[in-house]
Amino acid sequence: MIFENSAVAVVSGGASGLGAATARKLSDMGARVVVFDLNTQAGEAVAQEVGGLFQHVDVADPVSVAAGFAAVVAELGTPRIMINCAGIAPAIKTVSRGAAHDPAIFAKTIQVNLIGSFNCASQAACLMAAADPCGPDGARGVIINTASVAAYDGQIGQVAYSASKGGIVGMTLPMARDLADKGIRVCAIAPGIFATPMMDGMPQEVQDALGAQVPFPRRLGQGAEYANLVGHIIDNQMLNGEVIRLDGAIRMAPR
Repeated sequence: MIFENSAVAVVSGGASGLGAATARKLSDMGARVVVFDLNTQAGEAVAQEVGGLFQHVDVADPVSVAAGFAAVVAELGTPRIMINCAGIAPAIKTVSRGAAHDPAIFAKTIQVNLIGSFNCASQAACLMAAADPCGPDGARGVIINTASVAAYDGQIGQVAYSASKGGIVGMTLPMARDLADKGIRVCAIAPGIFATPMMDGMPQEVQDALGAQVPFPRRLGQGAEYANLVGHIIDNQMLNGEVIRLDGAIRMAPR
């Protein structure tokens, strides 16, 4: 790792799915991991598994995020790594059965997925900027946000979700440029169809059918594959301002 072996890494949505896989990977890389999540029981379990710290944080609330970071700094020190995995994925059409899309659900999706990622990224960056530089390039931190292939290939019923993930794609390069003079890199990963807790709730035949849509490998992505890319981005200093599709070459059909 480009930072010291005991670098502090925060993972939002770290209680399950891609976030939990990332927490395990970062721990294996030698980081001291902090899980931000609303699910206290699952979050504490992951934190205990990786020898880390759990903080009950609502990413959509900047005050809650600030309190989480204050606890991190007090107990472990300044975070060098911020991975944003927290998110929700409602499925609602713009107009369905004669009714317009619920604006409150649309707003909540933007608030959690996009603004939540921004809240964690911006507050983490402020802390990183005050830290001492590391290595010959003067690195101070890495921020990785989670977009989705839905940002490009949004399906029927994904208008809110796609909008939120498209916002993450759109803020990646300007945020990287904003923070370049501070030695902080920013990237995003756009996963395709991955095996997550949301997917686990579907019948096996549905999961198999979704996996078969992937050109190669013809299966669902695994959390460890997402986490491995996180690890590579952290270690590869030239990856900055980029959104990387991690999708087995899939391009989503309308439904």
